[in-house]
Amino acid sequence: MKKATSLSELGFDANGASSGFFRPVSDGMDSTPTSHHRRRLTKVSVIGAGNVGMAIAQTILTRDLADEIALVDALPDKLRGEMLDLQHAAAFLPRTHLVSDTDMSVTRGSDLAIVTAGARQIPGETRLNLLQRNVALFRKIVPALAEQSPDAILLIVSNPVDVLTYVAWKLSGFPVSRVIGSGTNLDSSRFRFLLAEHLDVNAQDVNAYMVGEHGDSSVAVWSTLSVAGMPVLKSLQESHSSFGEEALEGIRRAVVDSAYEVIGLKGYTSWAIGYSVASLVSSLLRDQRRIHPVSVLAAGFHGIPDDHEVFLSLPARLGRAGVLGVADMELTDEETRRLRRSAKTLWENTQLLGL
Repeated sequence: MKKATSLSELGFDANGASSGFFRPVSDGMDSTPTSHHRRRLTKVSVIGAGNVGMAIAQTILTRDLADEIALVDALPDKLRGEMLDLQHAAAFLPRTHLVSDTDMSVTRGSDLAIVTAGARQIPGETRLNLLQRNVALFRKIVPALAEQSPDAILLIVSNPVDVLTYVAWKLSGFPVSRVIGSGTNLDSSRFRFLLAEHLDVNAQDVNAYMVGEHGDSSVAVWSTLSVAGMPVLKSLQESHSSFGEEALEGIRRAVVDSAYEVIGLKGYTSWAIGYSVASLVSSLLRDQRRIHPVSVLAAGFHGIPDDHEVFLSLPARLGRAGVLGVADMELTDEETRRLRRSAKTLWENTQLLGL
């Protein structure tokens, strides 16, 4: 028997229930409660109630980034359980309306739709190996999302995120500014963490980017690395003879492999990507104009051919309308070469899809 989640489901009429406790306040213009001053409510939908999706939903909830969160998953019992578990914490959280369903109609009117659904990455499996398993799923999800929320921003988290962001763009018909992949936003955080630990500073004070593919061919941009506005690489190389090319590649490799290490230890990643995506949600919905390395259409940047519709991570300015601009970074010749190689890998994979 289905359990109730509200008093209305138990047969209590909710209409006017608060009238016995609160006296209406007039705005001085008429005798009816004011409604035209009410701010527009913000709705976020999370597609996929797995470990990543729920970490994202929980972080959005605790940071008070949305007025309504809609959860969608193919497993109804798990989905309802996840929703109830969050609803039962209502007394300790900001007031947010939580809804869930296996049907995409629950996402109607979303300002932001976050797609995390997909096959779980197997330990030792590269992100690109997930491609064919997830494209078929996106053919079911993305058109339905676009139909329910034609003005929404799509934020893709499912892996391989760069190629699937391209897939979502093609299937949705949305302008490129409203289709974004979480990209290397988390990779850059991992990069900053390693450097901050070495330099004994807060990671928020380290300005460092990973760009390109969210995966094995990602590029560590050492040339722009700075702390407090001061270039760091030259100082490190002068004070530590061990900071040669081999060491730098070892650090880049450690950043790339860190996700695989977590997957190998606990079976999946969740908390870091939850915080990473919440930072993107905040920048988008609160129009913060912050710079994030996210997956965007990179054709024409850094020598990538204009006719190569490839998505990869570059520093982008995010706001309420989505991607407001993409930074044309100054890269060294070697960094540019690596970025083009990353783009080539992703381009070759997109060409297999026939979209």
